[in-house]
Amino acid sequence: MRGDGTDMDAFFDELETRTPDARAADLAKRLPAQIARAQDAVGYADLLAGVDPDVVTDAAALAALPVLRKSELSRAQGAHPPFGGFTAKPASAFAHIFQSPGPIYEPGSVDHDWWRMGRFLHAAGFGAGDVVQNCFGYHLTPAGMIFESGARAVGAAVLPAGTGQTDLQVAAARDVGATAYAGTPDYLKVILDKADELGVALGFSKAAVGGGALFPSLRQFYADRGITCLQSYATADLGNIAYESAAMEGMIVDEHVIVEIVTPGTGDPVAPGEVGEVVVTTLNPDYPLIRFATGDLSAVMDGHSPCGRTNMRIKGWMGRADQTTKIKGMFVRPEQVAALVARHDEIVKARVVASRDGEMDMMTVRIEAASGNSDSFAASVVDVLKMKGAVEVVVPGSLPKDGLVIEDQRNYD
Repeated sequence: MRGDGTDMDAFFDELETRTPDARAADLAKRLPAQIARAQDAVGYADLLAGVDPDVVTDAAALAALPVLRKSELSRAQGAHPPFGGFTAKPASAFAHIFQSPGPIYEPGSVDHDWWRMGRFLHAAGFGAGDVVQNCFGYHLTPAGMIFESGARAVGAAVLPAGTGQTDLQVAAARDVGATAYAGTPDYLKVILDKADELGVALGFSKAAVGGGALFPSLRQFYADRGITCLQSYATADLGNIAYESAAMEGMIVDEHVIVEIVTPGTGDPVAPGEVGEVVVTTLNPDYPLIRFATGDLSAVMDGHSPCGRTNMRIKGWMGRADQTTKIKGMFVRPEQVAALVARHDEIVKARVVASRDGEMDMMTVRIEAASGNSDSFAASVVDVLKMKGAVEVVVPGSLPKDGLVIEDQRNYD
């Protein structure tokens, strides 16, 4: 118990309950050092040329710097593989090198809570004595290791389950006594439904999810099963950005990032409370991303969380500033749709439609083509979009002429 009566066991560390003045003073020391560190990386040679790090001490000063977009990062990685010259040490000095669709390469480390996911898992009630069934992927992409690192930071054991083979997932959860789930929001339901079908009782009481929208109906489904389900907002490049606590009032920004909400395409901060694009600066010394545009929309919430954490809150994911859309936990980008069209001479136009079937994400690829059928394009869909989906072939001229190549039909209310 702290002198002010706060039960510090409820928090991951004392940073979460700092006063605004204490947080600002810490940032005024750490941010200039991070800017200077970034300037030593070849990727920032032009972006931060002429910037005096000593004057960049807060978010207001940070707003004068250029925004770094994922497309620019991708191009830089082509010129300076694998990380585009944006890391503070060579690729060989990291523990892991990951590849996300694009492809985009991301570094990773096994240093204590390198992605800062422990803070979220602690808020979700994970800790010593828990066995976490980690159903995030371990193959190429970093999500599995991100959550494993967080579980290690709170003292929980991990079953590195990944996805698929649902019968084995159920058996493993039963045999090892899994008490907590980490993965995309809808996959836990797949496991639970299979367990019901097999007549197997499972011991999940908490879930930490990400990589997709947690719909209210799905959260309630878990609550009805006695499972508390909270979500985080994280990316492969940035790690944890913000997270829910038990108060479930918005998402609390992590203590080691700076979040700005800007007018999409400009980098100019919006008025407080307005919806805009999420731009993030990390204080990770190994990978100093400065004003990295996520392409996600959100807004700042007034006040502090009732849980006692005092950092800024955002409203969570409110859509995309561009057409890039997350389906089944994976981003689908307009340039991928263009690559699909370019792969087949007979394709005139294509449109990816994201929808829901019950609580599951569904992807339908509608293809305008003068010849061919769904089977002739199915392999290319998997190869280019990195996931399976229904393929519908329609006659040329059938798709709407509204400029959309990715249409999200899911209801987020």
